[in-house]
Amino acid sequence: MLAIGGAIAALIVVAIVVGIVLSGGNSSSGLPKNAVAVGSLQNALPGASEVAAEFKGIPQHGTTLGAPGAPVTMVEFIDLQCPNCGAFETQAFPDLVQKYVRTGKVKVKVEPWAFIGPDSVRGQLAMLAAANQNRAFNFAQLLYGNQGVENTGWLNDQMVYKAAASIPGLMVKKLFDQRSSASVKSAANAVDASASANGVNATPTVFVGKTGTGLKEVTLRSNTDEASVAKAIDSALAS
Repeated sequence: MLAIGGAIAALIVVAIVVGIVLSGGNSSSGLPKNAVAVGSLQNALPGASEVAAEFKGIPQHGTTLGAPGAPVTMVEFIDLQCPNCGAFETQAFPDLVQKYVRTGKVKVKVEPWAFIGPDSVRGQLAMLAAANQNRAFNFAQLLYGNQGVENTGWLNDQMVYKAAASIPGLMVKKLFDQRSSASVKSAANAVDASASANGVNATPTVFVGKTGTGLKEVTLRSNTDEASVAKAIDSALAS
């Protein structure tokens, strides 16, 4: 019995060591051992200061950016791995935020969809966990600014950590703990259901309309088509 017990214990130790090696020395939550507790702009990812400035002072509540009483609503379906989304979010979205969201005319509801691959799921869950701290848009914008080639494994736990650690005030361990929570998984399922209900089959997909009414899909003529979105917003504001 003692021999069997010793053999089992030895196997457990070996399994633990192998697990640590394969995980690159990370803790069971995916955090590095020397992880910071709260994000800041010290040693942050490239573009972190610009992202912080882009959203500074604009209300964020969960996956919604902008004044709750904004007369127009914009909904965007995005995948954090999607290069087309990366182009739209880094080249068109900042201008829309400055012109319409910061001025209280539009609120943006983001639907982080995961359909490209496993990294998309990891990014989706982390973004929804960031939404619990009202920093979903900061998280997404940082990843788009540092985006790798889709399905190459770039959006791993290390990248999630780097992004989280680059957002001032974000509690990093809380994000890692919550991304596997029942509430975050439920939110991810809700995004999938919303994509299906609205016939979304690509990203980015944008809907715009008067708040409280049915929204209409905006046909994007390119990955950086700011003009078509602005036209739809202006039309909704005028109606």
